[in-house]
Amino acid sequence: MKRQSRKGSAAKQKKMLEVLELFRIVFKSIQRHYKSVRSRAGIGGAQLWALAQVAACPGIKVGQLAQALAVHQSTASNLIRDLEGSGMLARRRQGEDQRMVRLYATSKGLIVLKRAPRPLIGVLQQALSDLPTSDLDALHRHLGLLVASMRGTDRSARGTPLSEL
Repeated sequence: MKRQSRKGSAAKQKKMLEVLELFRIVFKSIQRHYKSVRSRAGIGGAQLWALAQVAACPGIKVGQLAQALAVHQSTASNLIRDLEGSGMLARRRQGEDQRMVRLYATSKGLIVLKRAPRPLIGVLQQALSDLPTSDLDALHRHLGLLVASMRGTDRSARGTPLSEL
């Protein structure tokens, strides 16, 4: 009986280490992609994703952008401020309600997008988008269990772009 439990324990330890290695591959791949983005596009990964989203949806509102990037609206505003400051993005107020701001990629922003490494949304985001819905559901469920079993989790990271972690 003890022999089986030790064997089961050893198998579980081996599997845990294999999963840990996979997490390392994911993290390293994300880091490598964001380093490539910075060197080739001259902006951070979150900025690139925001710029790509604005270019794909001209006239998008700040709140819509925040939702599309799964970040807090203040984080989206900071990304917009930086992109606007570097001339890659423009804010425009149109129509009767001058409070409503719409976002547009500038010609400079479009040039940056052309030279940026793919995928523009990030390697993890693209991989998650490419998963079948059933696999994404299972991953969501299992990662939720993992987070719930971890000590000292920081749930405030939920709205932080990966490139800023």
